[in-house]
Amino acid sequence: MLKRLNLEHILFLDIETVPQHEKYSDLDQTTKALWEQKTKYQRKEEFTPEAFYDRAGIWAEFGIIVCISVGYFKMQGETRQFRTTTFHGEEAVLLKEFKNLIETHFNKSQHVLCAHNGKEFDFPYIARRMIIHGIDLPFKLNLFGKKPWEVPHLDTLELWKFGDYKTFTSLKLMAHVLGIPSPKDDIDGSEVRDVFYNDNDIDRIVIYCEKDTVTVAQIILRLRNEPLLVDNEILSV
Repeated sequence: MLKRLNLEHILFLDIETVPQHEKYSDLDQTTKALWEQKTKYQRKEEFTPEAFYDRAGIWAEFGIIVCISVGYFKMQGETRQFRTTTFHGEEAVLLKEFKNLIETHFNKSQHVLCAHNGKEFDFPYIARRMIIHGIDLPFKLNLFGKKPWEVPHLDTLELWKFGDYKTFTSLKLMAHVLGIPSPKDDIDGSEVRDVFYNDNDIDRIVIYCEKDTVTVAQIILRLRNEPLLVDNEILSV
């Protein structure tokens, strides 16, 4: 079934997120109380709410998206090219730009969105942040009333599970076992918050995010038993 998909109909993506505020002390009292309640199970007795705040970017209610990287194939006969671009800056603006891309170029019934763990993280996170900003959801993210087989989303983690829901396989591990060059040659997700707030280096985050997007596309190629992309086939636009 995966082989029947036209690669040009897939929009690959990855997002990077950070806490909404740099410091826990920047939160108002209501938000602090809600954060304590929300994270109680994850923290247990090991962390205080303040000590746990570095991880706030995981939740759309307490985090923000700092960039969305997308990639797509362009095929010309036997020649293929994978083009990437990244939306970053003010969150409301980058969400609107991403929405415009979907509605302009990936709005047909045959188009699908693809990410690693996208169904559990990227897709709902983007949708929640759009709603928070008062942005109408694009058709590809509006799942209300859709049956499972009508959802236009591909998830490389879900594809790799083959029906086994007991374990989580990271993008890095999956790339490694499939012989795909590692995308994690600079920073990892746990460092994005510090790179954003302490180093103020969004360009470094963008590069990291785009590499993940390329890796998601590479995984789809491997699952289709097709040759991996090489450097001269990848273009940042």
